[in-house]
Amino acid sequence: MKQISTRFSIAVHTLSLIAISPVDCTGDFIAGSVNTNPVVIRRIMSMLKKAGLVDVRPGVGGATLVRDPAQITLLDIYRAVHVTEENRLFRIHENSNIQCQVGRNIEKVLQEELAEAQTAMEQRLAQTTLDELIHRFN
Repeated sequence: MKQISTRFSIAVHTLSLIAISPVDCTGDFIAGSVNTNPVVIRRIMSMLKKAGLVDVRPGVGGATLVRDPAQITLLDIYRAVHVTEENRLFRIHENSNIQCQVGRNIEKVLQEELAEAQTAMEQRLAQTTLDELIHRFN
């Protein structure tokens, strides 16, 4: 089974570091904390910058939050790093046999359920701010 991309958790990790240690937050510092390649961090930082969540200092490196951590929700971060394809968390297999009662109807019936599940998850992510999450680290 394919898992949801780790970009979301890496982005939350990255923004948390920037919020609590803005002076130290170079790509290498973040990569060391996440324990990943700095190239991965640069890609995610680019997405976060494009979403208006961070400002990246060229040359010397480092990053700062553009918004207060209390104004950044987990949903903002989730959307910034494009965790889902075509804004759909769940995908349904294609080319079911339309001669079969299940095959003919599964996509429509299941799509409604999965859309509701995605909406519920997104509503939950919207309830938690980066600031609230950071306070749980202590």
